[in-house]
Order: sequence, then structure tokens, then C-alpha cells
Amino acid sequence: MREKPIELKAGEKEKLEEIIHKGTDWHIRDRAKMILMLSEGYSAKAVAAEFGMIPEWIRQRRRLWRKYDFASLPDQYRCGAPSKLKDIHRKQLIEWVESEPLSCRELLSRLKTEFELIVSAGTLRNELKRLGYVWKRTRYSLKKTGSESF
Repeated sequence: MREKPIELKAGEKEKLEEIIHKGTDWHIRDRAKMILMLSEGYSAKAVAAEFGMIPEWIRQRRRLWRKYDFASLPDQYRCGAPSKLKDIHRKQLIEWVESEPLSCRELLSRLKTEFELIVSAGTLRNELKRLGYVWKRTRYSLKKTGSESF
């Protein structure tokens, strides 16, 4: 099956060439070059060989271009897994932290008893950082002060 070249509208070729020569993000430059090559009649296999990719990725890039045009060139946002902590948990964490100094272990146990919610210590620390709190470990110094005498 012969692949049909991408048909570019007026001015799109010039804009793609400008992105290739003056673009700041190499991902966007490479994707613009892929689209330009596909518009010139290169096959997905030939473009894939040029960029060291598999042909299916090039075909996916062609489908995205046909659907979104220039909006398909930048990376899309990837959010990851949804947070286990909801707004009610965040409000309660703020109340606990504001009322008394608690360790990470104490906050985790309170979340478990109050909400039956189990999260990792890293997740809790990241959420507290996002809320504007600084998490510091207590330091014990072995230095002697000048007023102590033995």
C-alpha cells in the first residue's frame, strides 16, 4: 500500500522550515522535519530510518498532524497517576501542621486513622512542599556551648 503524502496548506511549508532552522526545542524541530519529509513524498519507513525510529511512530506523527496541525508538534502534558490526597485531606493536613509540630510518621498515622488512607512518606513530603511547607529533620549537635563546663 502506497502512503499518500501530507498535503500542506499555503504557508505551512515555510513555517515548518522556519521551525526547523530557528526552533529552540529539538523535539519540535525533528517533528517539523518529519512532517516536511512526509509532505515531500518520503515513506514512513524512509523517515523512520532517517530518525532511528520505528515506522509506526512516524505514522502516528502523520495522524496527529492531520488532526491537530502545528499543535501536534510540542510535547503534550503528561500528568501521571491521580493524587491519592483529596482537598479534604489537604485541609486536614494544614490544620494538623498549623496546630502543632508533627513528624512525618505522626501525620501518616493520623491520615490512616482518620481517613483510612495510606500514602508514602515521599508523597506526603511532596504534598507539604506543594502547600508551601518546608520539611526539615531535627538535628542533634555534638558541639559544646561556651557556657557548659565539666
